[in-house]
Amino acid sequence: MEPSRASWLRAGLVLFVAAQLLPSISACNHGFYREMLSDYCMIKFHKGMASLDRRLWCNWPDTMDIYEDVTNCTFHVALFMDCFWPNREVDRFFTDIHRDYFHDCALTGRLLHDPPTSILAPFIGIPVLVTLLMTALVVWRSKRTEGVL
Repeated sequence: MEPSRASWLRAGLVLFVAAQLLPSISACNHGFYREMLSDYCMIKFHKGMASLDRRLWCNWPDTMDIYEDVTNCTFHVALFMDCFWPNREVDRFFTDIHRDYFHDCALTGRLLHDPPTSILAPFIGIPVLVTLLMTALVVWRSKRTEGVL
């Protein structure tokens, strides 16, 4: 027995109406969720980072507990508000945190600095000396033409 065209149409209509109504009943209020993240989690994060010396913000062992607390905060707020986690609001939240606090940090977590002179000098000096020696050799060879084909 093949289902009739009308029954397929009716089933499609029911699924369409359900798809329109169910998200409004069970979906997360993203605007309120964003406010909760800002009012609750961001305030805790600001306090934690303010208690830390600014020079230590890029040091992962020093910021790990604060970062873990704010991550857990976003999860618990999402759980309380029946929102999926992670979601777009959490991504924006952490993007804002990284833009405000960690924009000067190296990707490896270590601060970048110049190598010591004992390492840097040979990498500069040797190519300069080789260039000068090769130039002198070319000039010397170009003045001695006897015996050259």
